[in-house]
Amino acid sequence: MIFGRVNPSSRLEDHKITGLGNIYYNYLEPDLIGAALERREGKLGIGGAFLVSTGKFTGRSPKDKHIVITSGVKDTVWWENNAQMSQDAFDTLYADVIAHMGDKDYFVQDLYAGSDRELSVNIRLVTELAWHSLFMRHLLLHPARCELDHYIPEYTVINCPSFRADPERHDCRSSTVITMNIEKKLILICGTEYAGENKKSVFTLMNYLLPEKGVMAMHCSANHAAGNPVDTAVFFGLSGTGKTTLSADPHRVLIGDDEHGWSDRGAFNFEGGCYAKTINLNADVEPEIFSTTSKFATVIENMVFDNETKQLDFYDDSLTANTRCAYPMKYISNASETSLGGHPKNVIMLTCDAFGVLPPIARLSPAQAMYHFLSGFTSKVAGTERGVKEPEPTFSTCFGAPFMPRRPEVYGNLLRDKISRHGATCWLVSTGWTGGAYGQGRRMPIKATRALLTAALDGELSEAEFRKDANFGFQIPITVTGVDDKLLDPRSTWDNQKAYDTQAQKLVNMFTENFAQYMSYIDEDVKAVSLRAV
Repeated sequence: MIFGRVNPSSRLEDHKITGLGNIYYNYLEPDLIGAALERREGKLGIGGAFLVSTGKFTGRSPKDKHIVITSGVKDTVWWENNAQMSQDAFDTLYADVIAHMGDKDYFVQDLYAGSDRELSVNIRLVTELAWHSLFMRHLLLHPARCELDHYIPEYTVINCPSFRADPERHDCRSSTVITMNIEKKLILICGTEYAGENKKSVFTLMNYLLPEKGVMAMHCSANHAAGNPVDTAVFFGLSGTGKTTLSADPHRVLIGDDEHGWSDRGAFNFEGGCYAKTINLNADVEPEIFSTTSKFATVIENMVFDNETKQLDFYDDSLTANTRCAYPMKYISNASETSLGGHPKNVIMLTCDAFGVLPPIARLSPAQAMYHFLSGFTSKVAGTERGVKEPEPTFSTCFGAPFMPRRPEVYGNLLRDKISRHGATCWLVSTGWTGGAYGQGRRMPIKATRALLTAALDGELSEAEFRKDANFGFQIPITVTGVDDKLLDPRSTWDNQKAYDTQAQKLVNMFTENFAQYMSYIDEDVKAVSLRAV
């Protein structure tokens, strides 16, 4: 069994990683925290949480991600969305990284991605920082200790924040680089301490590998009815739309909060933990997630805290608005023990519409579902980014363009095939603004959103009366138990309804302009949706 401190680093020679200092294999949480504290990588917080700052980078660096172009991938990667790196440049970068690692100590975790073991991928993680090793022990899945005797890594991730790339020498954009060589089964992450790069590099890999097996890779959360895994729901959505919050329904079983696959057997989580945003986290609204911030080994990223008491400030975004916590699934009381579900009966696409146009819920036809899935719409609002003074549309195809190595229609066609084959009902849910755009209206009440989702998941809406939306053509329920009827008709919530019509036309035009890029890849029924022939 590979466990504990090993010197020299003979067990990493499969990738010619030799000459390192101590290698700490498969350390458990207490030892990782001890090592991180000894190395002054962070501080111990309330309940044994681990408090860290990620320095310059408090979020992902999507423009610094690369895929190495080889004969095996050149015709399958969506190059308009993924930066290329030459094989020679990668080889130079890899050699330079190994030389830089020198005789330093490193932490190794032997993990796997994918709770469906017939489709899982063994991932060996080599990290310069002890707390990165802790983070990924939460976010991926652990082989049983007895399985480590026979563990063979399929892909290796090397994370070396202290290495700075040379753009001219390494064929990259900056001193930060995240690059994937599928042929050599290697991922390099350099020049950033932000732990989310580890997680998302594995997600990107899964998004490349699984479609070849007929599996839909999804940037979504998922849950199922208590005692009934067959009644599964998935929640697509970009950051800030409520994906983690809304899937953590105390009356349902949480399968996972971010990354899943949909195979011929059903839905399965890629991960073993959650990575939740903590800005404005409230114990009354999200008690389960809030409680994890004072549990042993939870990683708390970039949160302001009192140096003496270690009390966290959930409302201080002076370091970043992207404050987060990472914790194992077992910290959520209603989490699934298997991280498996049935074929989704309901597919929910979440959007935060800051324009105040979209209804809080709408039922989509299969063609409309593909249209909105490929569009991947949400919106930025003033205060989230410097220079944003009014709502700006964000279209991220498949609700996760930065993690999609293949062309979007590959995922879109897979999703539509799964929906059609298994009879899923699709819903578009806006958690954005009502009664006006951002700055004039108000945020959609979370109580109303939860009531609408309950009605959809429990089957109440299957008996409801619907009307056709004049702007997008989807179906909107006229009345839902526990929800003000006025909320269901966004135009009626505006004091100036002509202003609503102007705003709605503006948003429709944004959708149409964005969707033009897909017109040569889709069939006629989806084209009809995009052309508003509804």
